[in-house]
Amino acid sequence: MKKIFVLLLCLSLCGFAAPLIAGAKNKAKYEKRYADPLLKAMEEAREKEQAALDEETAKIRKRQSEEKAKDKEQERTFLSDMAGVNPPPSPAACNPVFHFPPVAQYNTNTCWSFATTSYYESEIFRLSGRKIKLSEMWTVYFEYLEKVRRFVRERGASLVAEGGESNAINRIWKTYGIVPAAAYPGYPAGSEKLDHERLITEVKAFLDYVKANNLWNEEDVLRHVAVILDKHLGAPPRTFTYDGREMTPLEFLKNETRLDMDNYVDVMSTSFYPFYTFQEYAVPDNWWHSKEYLNVPLDAWYALILKAVKAGCSVGIGGDVSEAGKLGFQDVCFVPSFDIPSEYIDQDAREFRIANRTTEDDHGIHIVGYKNYKGHDWFLVKDSGRSARWGRHEGYYFFRGDYVKLKMLTFTVPKELMKDILAKVKK
Repeated sequence: MKKIFVLLLCLSLCGFAAPLIAGAKNKAKYEKRYADPLLKAMEEAREKEQAALDEETAKIRKRQSEEKAKDKEQERTFLSDMAGVNPPPSPAACNPVFHFPPVAQYNTNTCWSFATTSYYESEIFRLSGRKIKLSEMWTVYFEYLEKVRRFVRERGASLVAEGGESNAINRIWKTYGIVPAAAYPGYPAGSEKLDHERLITEVKAFLDYVKANNLWNEEDVLRHVAVILDKHLGAPPRTFTYDGREMTPLEFLKNETRLDMDNYVDVMSTSFYPFYTFQEYAVPDNWWHSKEYLNVPLDAWYALILKAVKAGCSVGIGGDVSEAGKLGFQDVCFVPSFDIPSEYIDQDAREFRIANRTTEDDHGIHIVGYKNYKGHDWFLVKDSGRSARWGRHEGYYFFRGDYVKLKMLTFTVPKELMKDILAKVKK
């Protein structure tokens, strides 16, 4: 009892006795949060300092943007004038072989498929008289899958990009066949202009993830990439109807195009390798490291092109198109006199540019006509690139012989045109 009395006395002295004794209850309430004036002053100082920094940064960014715009305005392309250049007056003057009208590749780097597909369309007509428009994007779709397959097998050490080489067509068609353009246009829904910017970005982002996480299951990776391709190009058909008959892409290749994909040779000319041997075309777009390029001397290389066009054949060709003599608004490509006189273009002059990389593997095109005009060889070129639409002859260029000899790198022709050259091949 004495202890209880002492406790109550203490509580009373501390001010707690009345609530406990009377049974009073506390009540909750909201009050405006107390803003410590010192902390608030410090916060305002920080904000003022940051505002000054932001203002200074904005001034710097504005100046940099103006400088960048000024630099862009000052950008120039180094080009030749047309003095002494007299191309044929029109594509018709070059006695063109059959080919379908030029098709634009728009925002893609798939010129290799456009040019080589066009080449084989012309070959179908030359061999059988049939006019069959083929799908460019069919080959692109399956070429992506094969690039990704090698990427997985090489654990990421293999290029996956938009570019490619002409003999990818042979390899893809022999495996997957080919279809007419109507069966697989390769356009996303609601569009008729190809734009592969997001396609390649998404494929590369996924493959970066695969590599970073060591996800090397080939079947799984290919399945995921196919989802991206289906989204942007559409799912390729297993079968389709042509002339009222259902068939597979391989049946279409064999029975409708009637092409023998083993009847074609890719030819290059470089002193890096022995002549009359099959070698690798050592450029990034030959990502599978094909060694099926026949290397011949420049004179024989150029003579074979002339032989083909004079025999009524077209030529699938590719090389460098980043030169001062390439004038899109004038539809011409030639070697200007301030570069190297035509009479001095030889194997070494060509090799010098390959070695110092001023000649590189830029673009695939299709030679569809030829004329010797005012003392020069002129080749009519069908081109899917954008600059071929700047001039009067939409989708065409006139390539002068000196440009072909100096700047083009490889081409495709049928074996029957080069029996004499093949006889010289070193085993």
